[in-house]
Amino acid sequence: MMRDEHLIETCAASKLVFDGKILHVYVDDINLPNGAMGFREYIKHIGAVAVLPLTDDGKVICVRQYRYAVGQVTLEIPAGKLDAPDEDPREATLRELREETGARCKNLTYLGTYLASPAILDEKINLYLARGLDFGETDPDDDEFIDVVQIPLDEMVERVMRGEILDGKTQLAVLKVNELLRREETKKER
Repeated sequence: MMRDEHLIETCAASKLVFDGKILHVYVDDINLPNGAMGFREYIKHIGAVAVLPLTDDGKVICVRQYRYAVGQVTLEIPAGKLDAPDEDPREATLRELREETGARCKNLTYLGTYLASPAILDEKINLYLARGLDFGETDPDDDEFIDVVQIPLDEMVERVMRGEILDGKTQLAVLKVNELLRREETKKER
């Protein structure tokens, strides 16, 4: 196993410079591994979940929504922040899936954790694959305006590879699910 002691930075002093509803911005004085002092500006976030809902016929349920920070409509898998630091990510995933797409699932598979920008943001996004979908009514948040669309997984992979899907969590989930399904198919063939 690799030893990391020579890479570790430690906090000498921390200052909260912005305390928002979702984001909390800090500036820390830090001790660098070489003994010198430095600083880090970073954002704390409660955490989030994202889910790739896959229909029985191989379509991904996506949402299209305007993202104010980047000033454009994006195509993404359903996602949302945790309601509390101790909220079970699986429960949050099931909630977001139902709210944004109206779907409930029979099978939920954990795909891993995604760090979107670890140099400046501590947000951890737990990724899931949802299968065995049943659909009901959507229940988006009051400030959420989304279109729900279904796109074949192979088309989603092509869009990722052409650079048409800019959202990182969506890119990662699409490629991981595509590989997971390929491995499942290979196992069946043996």
